[in-house]
Amino acid sequence: MLEHIQDRRLEKKRKRISIPEYAMALAHVASLRSEDPFRKVGAVAIDFDNRVIGTAYNGLAPGYDAGEEFWLDRDDRQKYMLHAEVNLCSLFTRGTVKLVACTTKPCTSCAQMLCAYGIKEIYYRDDYDQSEADKICRLYGMELRQLTHYPHIEYPEVEGGGEAED
Repeated sequence: MLEHIQDRRLEKKRKRISIPEYAMALAHVASLRSEDPFRKVGAVAIDFDNRVIGTAYNGLAPGYDAGEEFWLDRDDRQKYMLHAEVNLCSLFTRGTVKLVACTTKPCTSCAQMLCAYGIKEIYYRDDYDQSEADKICRLYGMELRQLTHYPHIEYPEVEGGGEAED
């Protein structure tokens, strides 16, 4: 009987997702809030006690409401978009975060910023080939790992043209 209970506990423990998987799942959910029709990026910060410090996504500055025409020219609007990592770092102070998970590999500037905030572990889902994050992380001793296995949440299309609340 005792062996059976221990076996069930081990089975349950094996099914528990890791902290990086948990963080990536949350980053994925955060990305669903992005208003960018071309690239939806989410990010999450986890502290040294494995608690969520915050979630963020890419988008325009809070309070700015762009018209429909703004979204038509991807190249022109790109310079106005705040990256998920920038929005995330506004939620904590240097040295308080253990790891960051992003749905896209941080760009070069965001990798530099995460380094300046003292982040030692960065997980990402999708590669971004224009990024120099690999070199930055290697130089500063930061762990940068791709993580594609995590719990996914399917986002159903809204019927009838309804929009999500802000």
